[in-house]
Amino acid sequence: MTDPRYPIGKFHFEGPYSEDQRKALIGDIERAPAALRAAVSGFSPQQLDTPYRDGGWTVRQVIHHLPDSHMNAYVRWKLALTEDGPTIKPYAEDRWAQLADTQSTPVEVSLTLLDALHTRWVQLLRSLSPEAWNRQFRHPELGPVSLEKNLGIYAWHGKHHVAHVTELRKRMGW
Repeated sequence: MTDPRYPIGKFHFEGPYSEDQRKALIGDIERAPAALRAAVSGFSPQQLDTPYRDGGWTVRQVIHHLPDSHMNAYVRWKLALTEDGPTIKPYAEDRWAQLADTQSTPVEVSLTLLDALHTRWVQLLRSLSPEAWNRQFRHPELGPVSLEKNLGIYAWHGKHHVAHVTELRKRMGW
């Protein structure tokens, strides 16, 4: 049985990526908002408040988490592109998922935010020179992270959370 925490498996960096692989990963990031929107289409409030697994976040929390996480990533990219090896600030995603805005904001707000954010992000990603992919930021817990590796992480991250929802939908027969 597949681990419900990792329905598509854990992320593994398989770089360096070729130009075609980068284009495909950018395409994954570009498609993530539409994939999430499709995954939750027609969900009732009760379905949105259903955890995707025992002990896991609700679908609502997953929806709000994606723009939270991807906004942090986008800012990290911009820092890495404009500063030399900046140290980024991690955030407590589990605590963010408990805040009032995550509990009470309509999910459409986060779906729209994710659409807009990914439009900007993809524009930035497609503009990068081959050398820019080697730029890095420093994560206090993980050490240096190249933009190339981060591209793979976030292409995976969107699919990872969409799969949480689609697997729940399958299990529940929704």
